[in-house]
Amino acid sequence: MPVLPESLAMNRSGWHDTAPSRGQSGGQLAGPQQDGAPRTHAPGELAKFHAPEIVFGPGALAELGHCAARLGARRPFLVTDPGLIEAGWVAEGSAHLREAGLRPAVWHDVTPNPKDHEIEAAFQRYLETGGDVIIGLGGGSCIDAAKGVAILSGNGGRILGYEGVDRVVRPIPPTVMVPATSGTGADVSQFAVITDTKALIKITIISRTLVPEISVIDPRLLTTMPDWLNAATGLDALTHAIEAFVSRAHNPLTDSHALNAARLITRHLLHTQLRPTDSSPRLAMAQGSLEAGMAFTNAILGATHAMSHQVGGLLDAAHGVVNGILLPHVIRFNAQVRPERFVPLAAACGIPADGAPAAEVALMLADRVRALADEVGVPKGLAGLGVTEDVLPRLARSTLKDACLATNPRDANAADIEELFRAAL
Repeated sequence: MPVLPESLAMNRSGWHDTAPSRGQSGGQLAGPQQDGAPRTHAPGELAKFHAPEIVFGPGALAELGHCAARLGARRPFLVTDPGLIEAGWVAEGSAHLREAGLRPAVWHDVTPNPKDHEIEAAFQRYLETGGDVIIGLGGGSCIDAAKGVAILSGNGGRILGYEGVDRVVRPIPPTVMVPATSGTGADVSQFAVITDTKALIKITIISRTLVPEISVIDPRLLTTMPDWLNAATGLDALTHAIEAFVSRAHNPLTDSHALNAARLITRHLLHTQLRPTDSSPRLAMAQGSLEAGMAFTNAILGATHAMSHQVGGLLDAAHGVVNGILLPHVIRFNAQVRPERFVPLAAACGIPADGAPAAEVALMLADRVRALADEVGVPKGLAGLGVTEDVLPRLARSTLKDACLATNPRDANAADIEELFRAAL
């Protein structure tokens, strides 16, 4: 069973309203009290919260050169993809870097769900160019690839060797991240997710060293996303908010960000699909993504992400789309043991509970998530992405190894996970 990162060690006494801890966690999860009741948070208990410096708002990209220069850049290495080049954002960002007296090198051979060999090719190019500060400009794939280059620069070896928690032990070069989607949260997180192309799985790397020094969030960049990517990343952000709020490692700091993120995303995601160039919904989604990212990087996630990583690794499927399909099923599963945690989330999402039992409210939330997925055009089930019955045992087994499962509020074995996959087909 995966364990939690050391970076959450100070949070454990504040993991309140959770199920009993996993015996395999090495004592890192808060367990029940002597009377068997779950621990509750007391005022004044410690909570650790990681976040980068954040530059937020329309036109923030103009600050990129100053941000890199403040970190000591002379030859920044910018990781991006062809879509961002075509949209013009790489040219604009590079111009701002040059205006600050810097000489950027651009590497753009990133594909969705960044691959192990892509990270290693980017690292070789980084060495050849004499790069220093590393910049990720794009969606989560570009940002995770940039983090992968930073890991190899500071620690050597092969990128797949850093799977798990707290295995990046040496310092890495300074990083600046510029998200071009409203959902992954990679620009503020201690996560990097990389595809193992031999095993056809995604590996999760979690380390406090991966929290970027600076995140530059310019909502203008969101206007060039295609509709499918806007839907996928928006549902990914909503999943971050919901899983962080019910996580075993949640605390009052993460709770407030998670609830506000859920509110912003459920109110504005559809608007960005219908009116892509309107500035107000884009600004709201940029903030929702940011707050969801800050929540989940500190509270970690749950079964939805642990399962989604396996589907993405096998089929190279869009991560947020898989999350949108799985999340309602995982909510129903988790609500069987801790339904009350979903009541504040339902309220944030605008669901009128009217004093209904917590279990019913949780089911309403699951239905609301599915309705939003329908509205933005996400398939009803995993079969629509190419998942077949015969791969479910394999997906379930690999899910059990994913670090995100450690903070799911309900214990799950291989049979449970396989049944969840089957329900989501």
